This record gives sequence, structure tokens and C-alpha cells, in this order.
Amino acid sequence: MAAAKGKKAKNVYTGPNTIVVLPPTPMLDGEGKQRVDPDGNLMFNPPIKQIRDKKGHPEFDANGKPVFQTATNLGYDEKGKKIPVKKVKPPKMTPVSIAAGTLTVDGWTGKARLNYDIADLKFLYLYAPGIGIAIVSQNPFPGAKEQHNAFNDRTLKVTVDGHPIELSSEKRLLGKKPQSAWVVVDRGFLLPSKFPVIGYGAITKPPYAWPGSKQTAEAKGPVQAPPLPPDVTPTLLLAPCPAGMMRRAGPPVLPGQKAVEQPCVPIKPASTSASVPVPNPPASAQ
Repeated sequence: MAAAKGKKAKNVYTGPNTIVVLPPTPMLDGEGKQRVDPDGNLMFNPPIKQIRDKKGHPEFDANGKPVFQTATNLGYDEKGKKIPVKKVKPPKMTPVSIAAGTLTVDGWTGKARLNYDIADLKFLYLYAPGIGIAIVSQNPFPGAKEQHNAFNDRTLKVTVDGHPIELSSEKRLLGKKPQSAWVVVDRGFLLPSKFPVIGYGAITKPPYAWPGSKQTAEAKGPVQAPPLPPDVTPTLLLAPCPAGMMRRAGPPVLPGQKAVEQPCVPIKPASTSASVPVPNPPASAQ
């Protein structure tokens, strides 16, 4: 009887009962950047835990190092029951390619030659001075209003406070059939830019840190848009001519052509009119 008790005592587990947990790691998107939720909070993968053996004890390898969970092995629970592996579907990706795109506001070209390869579209940002930033998505999100058939083949057309905004591309943006867009406007958002700006990201609140809009030391804000096409580039005022000189009117130009700057030329003095003889005063009456 005493021997049986001694044998039973040798099988008592005396190792650690607390499992080791690794800290969460950043959740990366298709471009290798850390994901953020719509509120701008960074997203992390769940922490990885040390597995337990069939007896519910923390498991170690031959070198005494903890054995951690894998996608196919979650180990056992504290009661020695196998933890089933749940199949998790990967998040649906929405790749979008904008090729030689053009952004127009109220029918005026605001930005041209746009080229973006978006691995997973969450939100498009369409900024226009005086309007604010329109946050556009192909899926519903809090506070957004639906605009039917906004995504149509190679174009995206939305209306913001009565202003039509259109993004066109040489490639199809989404599917073959027209799709709705959900739009919300941040009217208080300002950029140091006189021209419309486009970007994309994964948040619906500022700061909208989208590609191509990183702050610079000079502007303290997003970089400026590329030069506009010649037909919509505003005409710059010429420097005034020195005193006694003027510029002659140049020949008319067609839309898209650049006017040739006319040089300053001396102002010719006005020619004096021919002298007119003054008639003799009438003879005094005799």
C-alpha cells in the first residue's frame, strides 16, 4: 500500500502552469503597411500563446523552449481537450487600378495623369478647395449616404453639395455593372493646395495620410498637385514695362497653345497736327 502511494507521488506534475504569451504583432495589408480601422486606430494580430499538451500542461521542446500555437495546431486546453482549428476566410480584397486618370470638379480639370495601383480599396479621398474632402467607398460606412450608380465602368461620379466630382480612368475601376458609392463630406478639412487632390486610405477621420500627401518641411502639408494641362493653366501676369515703354497686343492663340510674350517697346510720341493759319482779324469799320 505504501509502495503504491510512492509510485503515485512520482507522477505528480511539478512544472510551470502559466503559459507564455507573445505580444501582438502589427496586422499588415497587401502593401506591407500596418492596417488601421475606420477610426484611425492601428490594428494588430491576436497574441500568440504557448500550447498545452494532452494533460493540459504548458509544452516545451527538447531545449526547454516554449512551443507556440500555429495556424494548424492550437494545442489542448487546461482539461486536456483538443482545441479545434477554425477556418477563417481571408478578408476580401478590392484591388483598383487608376491609369492615366483625370479628376474634374464642376467640369474643370483639377488633376490629370493619375496612376494608382491600390491593392485593397477602402476609401477614396477627393479634396476640392472650398468644398472639403469627400470620403468615398464602395461599401456602406457610418454617416455616409448612398449615391446610386456612382461607379460605372471607368468612371466614378459623385455630387458633393451640388458640385459634381468625376474621376475617370483608362481602366475599369470596379465591376462590369454600375455600383453605388457611399459618400460623406468633411467640410472642415483644409489642404494648402489651390487645386483638387486625390488619395486613398483606410480611415474616415483626419489626418488622412494617403500616399503622395506626406508633409514636407516647406508646405507643412500634402504635396501640391502636378501641373495642369495647358488649356486650363491660369495665365500669369507679366511684369509691367518701364516708364515710356509698352507691350503690343500679340496674335490670338487657340486653346492649349501658349501665348508668345511680347517685348516692351518705346512709346512713340504722338505726331503734332499741321499748323493752321490764323485768319487776320476783320478790318475795323470805317
